[in-house]
Amino acid sequence: MAEALKNLYNKTYITLLCKAITKYYPPFHAISFTKEIFNTSWKERTLKERMRHISITLDYFLTNEYQKNIDILIATFNEMNYAFGLENMIFQDYVEVYGLDSFDISMQALQAFTIHSSSEFALRQFLLKYEKKTLLKMKKWAKSKNEHLRRLASEGCRPRLPWAVALPQFKDDPSLILEILELLKDDESPYVRKSVANNLNDISKENPQIVKELTKRWFGVSKERDAMLKHGCRTMLKNGDREVLELFGFARVKNLLIEDFSSTVSVKLGEELHFSFSLLHPQELGLLRVEFALDFLRKNNKHNKKVFQLAQAHYRTKKKRFEKSYSFKKISTRVYYPGLHKLSIIVNGLTIKEFEFRLLETSSILPLV
Repeated sequence: MAEALKNLYNKTYITLLCKAITKYYPPFHAISFTKEIFNTSWKERTLKERMRHISITLDYFLTNEYQKNIDILIATFNEMNYAFGLENMIFQDYVEVYGLDSFDISMQALQAFTIHSSSEFALRQFLLKYEKKTLLKMKKWAKSKNEHLRRLASEGCRPRLPWAVALPQFKDDPSLILEILELLKDDESPYVRKSVANNLNDISKENPQIVKELTKRWFGVSKERDAMLKHGCRTMLKNGDREVLELFGFARVKNLLIEDFSSTVSVKLGEELHFSFSLLHPQELGLLRVEFALDFLRKNNKHNKKVFQLAQAHYRTKKKRFEKSYSFKKISTRVYYPGLHKLSIIVNGLTIKEFEFRLLETSSILPLV
């Protein structure tokens, strides 16, 4: 099993953090700081709880002036920047906790801390408190020569950023976000364009029509922009939205046949579902978006559908064979419950095959059908 993310905050990291801080702030009491970090509740703390615990403890052992502390932390961050990734988000968290009343200093800090890291979580608190001022700053970042700042301009205003506080004002009306995305839609950096796509995907959850209209206006200028738009429309594509599917060339399938379908009919927890099938067309298969969906049995005996992409290509043949496996090994993001599940094969948004199988706790796998 993979190491828990919270263990990124360990004695090695804290030791190096103390060493770097002491270099720029000699009065820092590294021994006492370390002792306080690894207190009796340390092991039970989650990743975000450990992050917050470190940033709060830092404030106790630094000076009484926010500006001085930011200067120390920026110098420390720059020294540790290339050695660590997620761990270094304690610096942004410090700004989120202690910097809300010092806008200009905090913007300077978040701008420094986002380089090869990420400041979008802390930035959201400033959007909630100082929406106009923060958006003006983000528009300047959107024109920066630095791709990390341009990405922050997009990522920071995502309405539904995972693991972060939501921005309800942008869920209701994303027009101010679109002003920033307009500046970034053709960004030379794939890193930035991916963030623009993720922002559009967030917007589509509450405002699908806005994203549809924007996609129609932006589509067809370059392959890079079209790829970004397709990624931004991925939830609507997975939901089988006919208008969006056809916009990207996935026409309603006609005269398409499925044959030689085969699947395991029961699967043990911890093992894999295997299935395969062939698609046939009397002339040419053409442009296909092939997906499979699993209706997972939940604890309340209802089912929850999850769609997965299997293939996407223009097939100039009359027949194509597909094979796929899905693992029911234990994962942290989904709990599997024994019972009846359903597998669906979807082509260009239309379900062309459904098959029920049983997930077992202890049983032999039955033969293929």
